[in-house]
Amino acid sequence: MLRIVAHVALLAGALALGACGFADSRAPVPEFMRIKEAEQPSPEPPPDVKRVVREQIDVVFLTTSYPREVHVAAPHHEVRGPGWTACVRAQLTSATGTALGIQTYIVTIAGGKIVDRRRAEPDDICGSETYEPI
Repeated sequence: MLRIVAHVALLAGALALGACGFADSRAPVPEFMRIKEAEQPSPEPPPDVKRVVREQIDVVFLTTSYPREVHVAAPHHEVRGPGWTACVRAQLTSATGTALGIQTYIVTIAGGKIVDRRRAEPDDICGSETYEPI
């Protein structure tokens, strides 16, 4: 019987001490037992959108669309990450050779590279942006 009580006491003590390993950063336990808060990455400085788009224009537009009169807007800090977004517009040609007119895309820039692009939609801010030629 004493052996069972001793095992139960040891098990209870082990569980109590094991629970200390799960204390978050605001728990009322000593500092060395707390989980460290994750450091937030520092935001990137605003990219030179003109240079990035000029150097990586084939990522934004198909080469067969023959982009002309390419213009970019100022970058905006990405809401869901450390990168930046910017609007890019250009005169494009379709695969059949007919003019498509001005097409606008939103590019995501991270680490000085274009990591994503999508066609701008009417509810995006691209319609109210001020554009500069590259």
